[in-house]
Amino acid sequence: MTTAQATLEAPARLTRPGGRAPYLHQIDLFRLITFACVILIHVVGATNFAQDVGANAVETPLHFTREAFFALTGFVLVFQNRGRELTPSDFWRKRLPLVATPYLAWTMIFWAFSLVTGTQQPDSLEASMRLLLKDLVTGGAWYHLYFLLVTMQVYLLFPWIMKLLRATEGRRKWLLLGSGVVQVAVTLFMTYQPFGVSYETITHLYATLLPYQFYTLFGAVVAMHFETVHAWVGRHRLLLGGLLVAVLAGTEWCYLHTVHSGTFPQVASDPFQPYLIPWCVTVIAAIYAFATRWSARRREGSRGARLVSWAANRSFSVFLVHPLALALLGPAIPHVAERFGAPWLSLIIYLATIALTIVIVEVLRRLPGSRALTGRPRLEVAARV
Repeated sequence: MTTAQATLEAPARLTRPGGRAPYLHQIDLFRLITFACVILIHVVGATNFAQDVGANAVETPLHFTREAFFALTGFVLVFQNRGRELTPSDFWRKRLPLVATPYLAWTMIFWAFSLVTGTQQPDSLEASMRLLLKDLVTGGAWYHLYFLLVTMQVYLLFPWIMKLLRATEGRRKWLLLGSGVVQVAVTLFMTYQPFGVSYETITHLYATLLPYQFYTLFGAVVAMHFETVHAWVGRHRLLLGGLLVAVLAGTEWCYLHTVHSGTFPQVASDPFQPYLIPWCVTVIAAIYAFATRWSARRREGSRGARLVSWAANRSFSVFLVHPLALALLGPAIPHVAERFGAPWLSLIIYLATIALTIVIVEVLRRLPGSRALTGRPRLEVAARV
């Protein structure tokens, strides 16, 4: 067995100074891949028509990102705290501001942006204030802010999630099974809207933990059994790779079959289509397998390692900012489309969105309000010689 294989199949159980959990470099790459896919799905949606069958076929598998986010959130929280006694007040005081402050800041920024650009046109100042209050409660100021609202719900419930995990030791497979049944039921409810249930009710569920509870618990249970799961993944990378291809093919078949049955393409590729559940679980596991292989072969100080570390440090900031960058690029989309056409339009806007987002993030990280605007501490501005 090579050193890389040994590292992959038997991760260190040692803790870092202060009793902290060991640093998992594979999580950095997992996070980076997921955020890159988030930007891609938003760009594809912004550069193609809603009825475009091909564009929605691309978007369909990319919907895994929201599920991966919450699986990652559950995993990281449990992995960091599984060996600790958790005090809810201390946990909330430490964790909630990290998300609540950027949520408040960007809700107000996007609320103001929508007023300035005319996306929202309330009739009066009072109506504008009501809109802001609604956005704060529902996460509706922009299309990605629901994630922060749901993350805060995870944080609020996390002390009880830990108690549940400890109380179900030896029976956690049944916990996941029950959660999975609830997940299927909720997904069916959201996709096949029952008579008498308003569309507004369904859309409000997007900003609650309910549609993501299985993935959060999935990540949490994996963290409780990390060494076992990590070793299993290391031994079955080829199996996971094969499953990824097979389930992707099945997912695309389901999407195309749904479209050919008369469903509008954008509806057929809705992120809560029941047929996406197997794909989400498979792709999350496959990305982790790929990330662990990279981590096992990672060389400290290499260019690739530094790039992944740098990008992971800015990943949350990029998530917050990239919709603004894409909106700013909006006026250029028709001109790029006229000159280059598909699929180059999506590729060009994707690269431009990443570049502009990084520029904005690097500026914001050097401002006094960096923690509120980017979720990260302020970077020191290099002094001139």
